[in-house]
Amino acid sequence: MDRVFLLWHEHDDDGKLIGVYSSEENAIAARGRVTDKPGFVEVPEGFTIDAYELDKDHWTEGYVTA
Repeated sequence: MDRVFLLWHEHDDDGKLIGVYSSEENAIAARGRVTDKPGFVEVPEGFTIDAYELDKDHWTEGYVTA
């Protein structure tokens, strides 16, 4: 396995990590299991699936606090 798939749901600038899966198919199946749950059912377009490579830096720019 060289990458994982994160299932997110976002609504009103609030992101929820639903889970981390070993395949895109598993992430899609998980989305199917929660789409009828409260909150998710009202915002079905809020789901995204992101692939992340393992053993790789994904945030390299640093950050600034306000």
